[in-house]
Amino acid sequence: MKLFKPFYFLVLVITFYSCNDQEQFDILIRQGQILDGSGNNSYIGDIAINADTIAVIGDLKDAKGLIEIDATGLAVAPGFINMLSWATESLIEDGRSMSDIKQGVTLEVFGEGWSMGPISEEMRAGWLKDQGDIKYDINWTTLDEYLQFLVNKGISTNVASFVGATTLRIHVIGFEDRAPTQKELETMKSLVKQAMEEGALGIGSSLIYAPAFYSSTEELIELCKVASAYDGMYISHLRSEGPKLLESLDELIKIAKEANIRAEVYHLKQSGKANWNKLDYVVTKIDSARTAGLHITTDMYTYTAGATGLNASMPPWVQEGGFDQWVERLQNPEIRKKVLHEMSVPTDDWENLLQAAGSADKVLLIGFKNDSLKYLTGKTLAQVANIRHKSPEETAMDLVVDDGSRVDAVYFLMSEDNVKKQIALPWMSFGSDAESSAPEGVFLKSSTHPRAYGNVARLLGKYVRDEKVISLEEAVYKLTTLPATNLKIKKRGALKEGFYADIAIFNPKAIQDHANFENPQQLSTGMEHVFVNGNQVLKDGEHTGALPGQVVRGPGWKGTE
Repeated sequence: MKLFKPFYFLVLVITFYSCNDQEQFDILIRQGQILDGSGNNSYIGDIAINADTIAVIGDLKDAKGLIEIDATGLAVAPGFINMLSWATESLIEDGRSMSDIKQGVTLEVFGEGWSMGPISEEMRAGWLKDQGDIKYDINWTTLDEYLQFLVNKGISTNVASFVGATTLRIHVIGFEDRAPTQKELETMKSLVKQAMEEGALGIGSSLIYAPAFYSSTEELIELCKVASAYDGMYISHLRSEGPKLLESLDELIKIAKEANIRAEVYHLKQSGKANWNKLDYVVTKIDSARTAGLHITTDMYTYTAGATGLNASMPPWVQEGGFDQWVERLQNPEIRKKVLHEMSVPTDDWENLLQAAGSADKVLLIGFKNDSLKYLTGKTLAQVANIRHKSPEETAMDLVVDDGSRVDAVYFLMSEDNVKKQIALPWMSFGSDAESSAPEGVFLKSSTHPRAYGNVARLLGKYVRDEKVISLEEAVYKLTTLPATNLKIKKRGALKEGFYADIAIFNPKAIQDHANFENPQQLSTGMEHVFVNGNQVLKDGEHTGALPGQVVRGPGWKGTE
């Protein structure tokens, strides 16, 4: 018997440690429907997180977590990427990013033409003067300094940005309608180089607006060549989304080819009923370019209306020189008469969104700077014109002058059928084209477009669950892996071991947008838990107050992890 005692003792020791030496993780998400971002079929499994990283994905029934989440019946996806975010100022006011976090967005991508750097002293003074409801100091100069400012202040989402072609032009040329000199072009290119090395994702343009409207294709190609050297992307609000949509898409494809750069169309749409039939031609052009070896992609928001300013209803020439000169011209009777005529007559020479909407009752006023005009918020341009006994065109000019701003407006422009067709396109991702705010405080001083509160939830609820336009797996792919791959950002956009733990956990049967055009400031529901860099920002649908967001940088970044 004595010969066998050591053996029995060893068995007892092994059994003891096998039962008690469980693998332990910081966070353990159990038995969720895992949608890894690839577009492949989902499956039931567990995800373990250590620090800011996904440690293990699989069957972890024998492991334990310091924090454990029962995800039974819930979808577990990578955090969503907002490809077109205007949270640049709202995050300064409120770093929680409530309206996007409540939809599972963990990365805000900025830079549609305008970026928050690089800025000159003259630009700094102008920005301070033009601030609306949200007031803040501008203590940065470069784009990277702005992004770091956000992180140092504290934000819940990660942030990234393109450098804006409009911002570069204003920095070097101002608001003049002319080509840059060779010296000015070289200065612009040097600013692109600096931004790319600091982590910008590429060049963003917005070509319907002055002064971006004044940029030539050749100027954009030269800037994009610099971004291309750092493996950046060109992303653009096309020069026209209406009468010259196809020609404007040709311009983007030409820039992509000649600059050897990946390119994306911001918020693809066909503005105005006369242009709704152009979607098939757009798809053919993009597919042909992709077949020829160009990397062309698109993004969109899930609504039939856009939002911008009343400047998008006035000719670019009257806006040359900046806002003050624009307002001065609008008060000149002779110039005003000419502007009125051009606003009233259909044209292919510039993008007139009042004409595209079809009538002034399809233009909803949502944002005023002047407190004395805020009572007009929620009224249509037609209603205000009737109140003032003037034409819609005259009223639009008056409002810009009286408010001291471009006056924010919603334009009803697009076809619901085309929205559904676009959602199903294989190279389509999604961006809200809006701020990320909360239905409280300073944000209630102005209205907004419902896309600020419902863009992603509307996709997952209305178009995926209810109308089955695409599968849940495909929708998650288009919200995560597709945009992350297009942007060439590292270790994000997928549920993979070793990737950052940006995770959205939601109830696919309950995810729902509630924002509408009558009452847009309503948070979406159905998102249960959100993790950003391994930190829980949303718990049981409620914000935890965590602010773990970081700067996400592009492939040209010269820094170190």
